[in-house]
Amino acid sequence: MNKDIVEGKWKQIRGEAKAWWGKLTDDDLDRAAGKFEVLAGLLQEKYGYTRERAADEIDKRVTEFETNLNRKTAPAPVK
Repeated sequence: MNKDIVEGKWKQIRGEAKAWWGKLTDDDLDRAAGKFEVLAGLLQEKYGYTRERAADEIDKRVTEFETNLNRKTAPAPVK
């Protein structure tokens, strides 16, 4: 579940989050501290997203992040 990923990998995701959502300040990201609901609330506040859109946006970004992370750490195929 992406909520768990956000909390568990917040330190890695935090840097990406700043690039994904440029309107979020360092203070905003500190306040979110990996809490999905707080991050969603900040997206609603800063971007005017609905609750559903904020959750969908986080899910989409975290899924992409996880996919890219898995690609980077996957062992190379044996030839």
